[in-house]
Amino acid sequence: MFTIGQFSRLCQVSARMLRHYDRIGLLHPASTGSENGYRYYEADQLARVHKIETLKGYGFSLTEIGVLLELGPQELAVAVQRRRVTAYRELGELRRALRRMEEDMSKMEGINLSRYHVILMETPSRRVLGLRRTIAIGEVHELFSELYREMERRGLRRSGATQLVCLGEEFSYEQADVEAQVEVVGEHPDVKTLPASLCAAVTHTGPYETIRYAYEAIGAWLSSHPDYEVCGPAIERYLRDENEVGDPEELQTGVLFPVKKREG
Repeated sequence: MFTIGQFSRLCQVSARMLRHYDRIGLLHPASTGSENGYRYYEADQLARVHKIETLKGYGFSLTEIGVLLELGPQELAVAVQRRRVTAYRELGELRRALRRMEEDMSKMEGINLSRYHVILMETPSRRVLGLRRTIAIGEVHELFSELYREMERRGLRRSGATQLVCLGEEFSYEQADVEAQVEVVGEHPDVKTLPASLCAAVTHTGPYETIRYAYEAIGAWLSSHPDYEVCGPAIERYLRDENEVGDPEELQTGVLFPVKKREG
């Protein structure tokens, strides 16, 4: 038998918390002194304390833990898996909240685009299968799903990043003229070769909803480099897409604008 102080040191949980566990029915002492009211614990109760603390660390409330302690191993595993899914969602929400804070702070201070490093890069020629449609912006995912089906139907295999080429003369949420492209290996009449080109490029990390800051960074770069002009449609190249990450905050998208030196 251990006194509450001894048991507290063994399980690394404060005596005050052990008394609280006793009050709410999570962990009763093995016995209580009839004359002095002292609480006494047994060594085999350490496993129950460890289980309680582990479940607390997973984010379960003490009320939830009281129910979980009565479950068998398989039922408990299911409950922990549900909590895991919830924790990922909460993590995503926290990351989005942090990003909104950063964006709001940038607006308060004047948008800081210094986190975007715009470079001039020579993009090599690429062999791609493309699918051009006029769609609403929210239908991009479906467009790429259709492109992958067409790729498989033609017996082609993906060999590089996918990208969205914005072909319309102006931006439109509802009527965007775009072409989804995937780099492929294999031979087919529908495969075309994109020529090498010089691009002003920047990488955006995070959800697509905030990619406008990458566009603003390129706009600022063009303003400070008047010797270059845009000579082709904007490209969003998906370096780490939704199939490769579990959280939108981890997405990586390259924004590229083909450019050339102004004449004269």
